[in-house]
Amino acid sequence: MPSDRSDLSSSSELPVRGRARVADVISELRKHDGNFAAREQKVADFVKANLNTVSDMTIAKVAEAADVSTPTVIRFCRTLGCDGFREFKLRLAQNLAVSQQYLQPAIAAGDDGLSGTALDRVLGALYATLSAAQNQVDPQQIAAAGTLLAHARQVVSAGIGGGSSMLATEAANRLFRLGIPSASVNDSYVLQMRAATLGPGDVMLLFSSSGEADAVVGAARVARSYGAATLGISRAGSRLADACETAIGLDLPEDSDIFKPTPSRFAYLAILDALALSVAHENTDKTRENLRRIRASLTAYHGRTDPQPLGD
Repeated sequence: MPSDRSDLSSSSELPVRGRARVADVISELRKHDGNFAAREQKVADFVKANLNTVSDMTIAKVAEAADVSTPTVIRFCRTLGCDGFREFKLRLAQNLAVSQQYLQPAIAAGDDGLSGTALDRVLGALYATLSAAQNQVDPQQIAAAGTLLAHARQVVSAGIGGGSSMLATEAANRLFRLGIPSASVNDSYVLQMRAATLGPGDVMLLFSSSGEADAVVGAARVARSYGAATLGISRAGSRLADACETAIGLDLPEDSDIFKPTPSRFAYLAILDALALSVAHENTDKTRENLRRIRASLTAYHGRTDPQPLGD
């Protein structure tokens, strides 16, 4: 095996100061492929052919398999933005843990047992997910959570990320119509601040499909420490479910088709609508008057008197 002693004077993995940590070494590998120095390209070729086993190999084994020296392997790792081989292995293992389904060939229509148009496939997954949610949620949980919201002085709903932030916004949209002072937050810093302003009589309503978002879990703990009620709608047994005094937990299957939008957000939306309905029936007179005022205001605004959604 070539020694390549001129590559580096030492094989020690010294940190590279001022370098931003790379998050996706697979993308970096593809970006540099064909543009590595000759010996580094040999390492790249070996890594590409052995993505699932490299993370379990020593630097000496990789160098031997690629027919290069260990300093060449280190330089390859640094070209990808890692401090050294140890960080490269860690990043690669992390990437592979979440990327395998994206590295496989796309599922052809019908391969997952659902044939038909795009709409057929989306609705099929939606029906299955909603059925799973219906079987998992105890109606008494909805009723108890509805009572909690109905008697809240104010509700701050929160979610971080696409689906959860949409649900938080929709929660505030639902509740203000029912006479509940409500606001939504989807910024992690603002969320911590809002949580710290809550107290007895207030409710923090938190959405998270994973239940592991640090900002959301932290906000639940802060709000609870100041005496506010916390209601989490999340994955059953998650950190958020544990952090909230009241939780509605779900364990919903995800579709194997990576191109299909996740149907779980509709299940969470259905639970939110059930909560809104429960709140409306808890405060019947107040709700009826609020909805009447909203309809009157909209009629004065656009002049239409035919049946229509209340400003949705």
